[in-house]
Amino acid sequence: MALTSCPQPALIADSILRDWVVIDSGGFGQIHKARHQQWCCDVAIKLNLLILKLKEHMMRQGSSPYVIQVLGIYQGRPPSSGPSKQLGLVMEFMERGSVASLQKNLGGAPPWPLVCRLAHEVALGINFLHSLSPAMLHLDLKPSNVLLDSHLKAKLTDFGLAQVYQSATRASKKNCKDEGGTISYMPPEAFSLSYSPTKASDIYSYGILLWSIVTGKQPYPNALSSVVRLRIPRGDRPSLKEISCQATGCAGLTGLIELMATCWEERVDKRPTSRECTTVTEEVFKMHKHAVVDAVHQVLKRLDQNEEERITEQFQRVHITEAAVGAGNIYDSVPTGRPPVQVRCRTFRLTLQSAEYLI
Repeated sequence: MALTSCPQPALIADSILRDWVVIDSGGFGQIHKARHQQWCCDVAIKLNLLILKLKEHMMRQGSSPYVIQVLGIYQGRPPSSGPSKQLGLVMEFMERGSVASLQKNLGGAPPWPLVCRLAHEVALGINFLHSLSPAMLHLDLKPSNVLLDSHLKAKLTDFGLAQVYQSATRASKKNCKDEGGTISYMPPEAFSLSYSPTKASDIYSYGILLWSIVTGKQPYPNALSSVVRLRIPRGDRPSLKEISCQATGCAGLTGLIELMATCWEERVDKRPTSRECTTVTEEVFKMHKHAVVDAVHQVLKRLDQNEEERITEQFQRVHITEAAVGAGNIYDSVPTGRPPVQVRCRTFRLTLQSAEYLI
């Protein structure tokens, strides 16, 4: 793993990019996919007015296979964006979306060997960020910020953006509801007015994220954010009862359950370091490393089938719509003869002969 600092970021203009497509949007900006004509590959572009403030974070990010690679700074006018220029981060494009989209497409957690690898790769990414000098805090760990490449390998994204975003909004004196991280994944100390984030803040969020990766679910899915904000500082955590019953059938699950509970400890000083988390996940991953290739193949096959079904359904829907429109045009073109003519006539008597003729 390379730990060197990044060079001066490249400035990427409109002329080099084509085939823009909006793929996502979030608290830190709209995300596009575009084709970089010089590099001959797709890139992801996150548009945001705070990009200049993020330069410092990007330039000292370093390089790791477990964090998203920032390739440069975009400056230009994206399609349908108006006359003003915009700034954005140009990053490597992750073909398979995120852990959140994976859970949605699978309807739950992936196969156990892949779960173990994802848990370990996320821990490696956090450990890398915490090992930088000075340490970089992620502060927004959640399934949608764990991206997946074509082989379903995990990389962290949006690291450090939460802290910059908070600083910028405070400086502009705007009242923003986004507290720099999804509430369900935020540590209890984050709800204090005197909150000052530390490495332990990320460790708590990793514990909740680890629970989500193992279960394939979201914590507190039906609770109001106001209730979650109140209950987390009082000790409420996601339930471990359901997954504890599965521990006998999944080697290493007990170790991950214990890690979750330690990570989301109320007291900051009782939470493990990122290195300790990585040590635990590495031991669990070693148990299932031999089965990861088959698990990945199984998941990719299912994802491709889902995509084919989605495309087929869209095609059929369009075909039915076109057929309905075409049927309406057929009736419009049927000849019906001369239109009826209203004739005014004076009152007259019908003779028997004329009446018989009309009958």
